[in-house]
Amino acid sequence: MVDTQKISIERIANSRIGEVDFENIPFGRICSDHMYVADFKNGEWTDQRIIPYGPMPLSPSIPGIHYGQSIFEGLKGYKDPSDRALVFRPADNWKRMNKSADRMCMPQIPREIFMDGLQALINLDRKWIPKTEGSSLYIRPFMFGTDEYVGIRPSDSHRFMIITCPVGAYYSTPVKVKIEQKYTRAIEGGTGYAKAGGNYGGSLYPAKLAQDSGYHQVIWTDGKTHEFIEESGTMNVMFVINDTLITPELGDTILNGITRDSVLQLARKWGMKTEERKLTVKELVEGLKKGSVKEAFGAGTAATIAHIELIGYDDEDYYLPSITERKFSNRVYKELDAIKRGLTEDSFGWIQKF
Repeated sequence: MVDTQKISIERIANSRIGEVDFENIPFGRICSDHMYVADFKNGEWTDQRIIPYGPMPLSPSIPGIHYGQSIFEGLKGYKDPSDRALVFRPADNWKRMNKSADRMCMPQIPREIFMDGLQALINLDRKWIPKTEGSSLYIRPFMFGTDEYVGIRPSDSHRFMIITCPVGAYYSTPVKVKIEQKYTRAIEGGTGYAKAGGNYGGSLYPAKLAQDSGYHQVIWTDGKTHEFIEESGTMNVMFVINDTLITPELGDTILNGITRDSVLQLARKWGMKTEERKLTVKELVEGLKKGSVKEAFGAGTAATIAHIELIGYDDEDYYLPSITERKFSNRVYKELDAIKRGLTEDSFGWIQKF
């Protein structure tokens, strides 16, 4: 249960929910009425509060702006047939956020700060959880350094927040991706495994170049040789090659995706062969040429399963089999969606009910 005595609540005077067309929700453009805020000062978390969503006064000198000392997470909420709010694997997001915090010299977020703040915010804005097919409530926890000091050192003060957005599909069509051969997202010893803001800021330019060439995103390769597949721009990447589900093994250059892990657990439950290993660009391209790559898809919170339509490499596009022929990725999407919406048994204990 939430200790509401520790969280002050200021309700919005007039809800904006009546202005929203829940049949047509652009991803990430519309935020719910309220936001959760907690501040870390003098070595402790304090001043937990929920306030109306909107601008905040911040010093222009904070390191979250100047040096990218910021981290974030992404998770989703749904409604079940009984109108209860369901959130998918929030404890895993909390754990991963604290790993990111360690890497970015930021304080650990206590479980009760993360989970109680999330529950209080969901309870207040539960009417914002859409029910239309393919929609959900996107939940964005984030933290940034707030010291009023222009100097390169870890901040002593921080702000943790949660905002929510009703969203439709992240990708409305199957995606076209290009294997990146020049630019690098992450390197061994870097911050690639953390959800640090700077990782994504640095990826925008090569992604834009790919988009200018007609692709939606890139598939990142290793920073040393560009010989090994790593992940895509907004998600982990997975392939069905012959009868085996293959995805790059985790390391300090690849995000430990919660959807990725969910897909692997389901595949193993169903008796499918899985491999988490290094996958070379050469092996993938040869498989595309021979037709042994049966399915390719991205796995991430925003998209859940994003079918990859084609993969570009060396100025040539390799098309994958049609979406309707893809048995595994279609099945895993339907199963994950049913679990998230309370329509089938959650045998893994992934759902948190609010």
